[in-house]
Amino acid sequence: MSPRSAERARTPRRSRIHPAWWVAVVAFLALLGAAGFRGAPGALLVPLHHEFGWSTSVMSLAVSINLVLYGLVAPFAAALMDRLGMRQVVSGALSLVALGAGGSVLMTASWQLLVFWGLLIGTGTGAMALVFAATIANRWFVARRGLVMGVLTAGAATGQLVILPPVAALAESVGWRAASLVIAGSALVAVPLVWWIIRDHPEDRGVLPYGADPQRYSAPPRAVGGAFRRAVEGLAFAARHRAFWALAVAFAICGATTNGLVGIHFIPSAHDHGMPATTAAGLLAAVGVFDIAGTIASGWLTDKFDPRKLLVAYYAFRGVGLLVLPWLLADQVPPSMILFVVVYGLDWVATVPPTATLCRTIFGARGTIVFGWVFTAHQLGAAAAAFGAGVVRDVFDTYTYAWWGGAALCVVAAALSIVARESRRDRRSAPDVARSPVTVR
Repeated sequence: MSPRSAERARTPRRSRIHPAWWVAVVAFLALLGAAGFRGAPGALLVPLHHEFGWSTSVMSLAVSINLVLYGLVAPFAAALMDRLGMRQVVSGALSLVALGAGGSVLMTASWQLLVFWGLLIGTGTGAMALVFAATIANRWFVARRGLVMGVLTAGAATGQLVILPPVAALAESVGWRAASLVIAGSALVAVPLVWWIIRDHPEDRGVLPYGADPQRYSAPPRAVGGAFRRAVEGLAFAARHRAFWALAVAFAICGATTNGLVGIHFIPSAHDHGMPATTAAGLLAAVGVFDIAGTIASGWLTDKFDPRKLLVAYYAFRGVGLLVLPWLLADQVPPSMILFVVVYGLDWVATVPPTATLCRTIFGARGTIVFGWVFTAHQLGAAAAAFGAGVVRDVFDTYTYAWWGGAALCVVAAALSIVARESRRDRRSAPDVARSPVTVR
C-alpha cells in the first residue's frame, strides 16, 4: 500500500455509517442468494422421484457431491479471494449457482442431476461458503467481529430454509422446474450489488476497519503466492495441531446433524408420517427464522464467553432434539414439534461464530484458510449423513435410526469441543503467527 493510501486509511471519512456495515449488508444478501439451493433438495426429492422414478439413494448421492464440493472448494476460494479479489470470486460463484439451478430444468437422466446439482451448484456455493463471511469479518471489522460473523452466518444458513415454503409450494402446484428457476433468479439478483459495494480491504475505501484504533492499527500484509499453494500450506500447518483435528471432527458432526440430516431428509421423513410437504417445508422455514436470532446471539456470546463452552452447550441441545424427533413426527403438527423447531432453530448454525473465532485465535493470520479446511470437514460430514440417511431409509424403510445416530454423534462433538485449544507445543511450533486478542482459556 502506498504512503498516500496509508494516510487516507488512517484518516477515516466523516460518515454516519461506516462503509464496513454496507459491505456486511451486501455480503449478507449474497450469502442469502447463494444459499437458496442448499435447502431446495429437501422439497424437490419427492417430485423428482414421482416424475423420473429415481431412488432416494441416487438423489442423495447428487446432494452428497454438492455438499462435498461446497466444503472442499472453501479453502481454495478463501485463497482465491486473497489473490483475485472478493468481487470476482463471489460474482462468478453466484453465476455458477444460477447456471446449475436453471440448467437442471433440462434434465432427463440421473447422471445430469450429478452435474447440475452436484458439480456446478456445489462449486458455486463452495466459493460462497462461510469463508466469505469470515473474510469479511476479519478484514473489515476489529470491533463486533463475532457479532458480524453471526449475522453473516445467519444469512448463509437462513437462505436455504426461508426459501423452502415458496419452493415447496411451486413444486407442488406448478412443478419442480419453476422452483429451480426461482432459485436461479435469487442467485443472480445479488451479482450487481456485490460488484458495486464489495471491496477487498477497508483501505480501498479510504477507511480503517470498523473499530480499529488509528494510532495502533497496522494494515496486515497482502497475500502473495498462488492460491492453491497457500490453501495446501494452510492445511499442512493446521494438520500439525491437535486443536485442528478436534475442531474439524466436531464441525463434521455439525454438518451431519444440520445440512446432511435435517436439511435434506426432514421433509421426506415427515412425508413418511403423512405430513404434507408444504407443512414440513414451513417448519424448516421456521427453523430458519429462529436461526437468525440464535446465530446472531451466538456471535454476541462469542465476543464475551469461552467459545469452547458455548460449543458444548450447542451440541448437547442438538443431540437431545435429534433423540426425540422420531416421536414428534406425525400427520399433524403437535405442540412438541413447535418446541423442537424453536430449539433446533436457535441451535442450527450457532456453532459457526465460536468455531471461526477458535480458528482465528489458535491459528492467527492463517485462521481464515484454516477455517476453510474445518468447514470442508463440516461438508464432508453433511455429505456422509445425506447419503447415509438415504441408504438407511431405503434399507429399513424408516429414518429413525438416522436421527438416533445423529444424536450419538452430538455427544462426540461436545467432548471434542472441550479439547479444542492451543497446546504449549503448538505455541512453540508457530511463534511467528500474529494472534487475535481473544483469549481461549
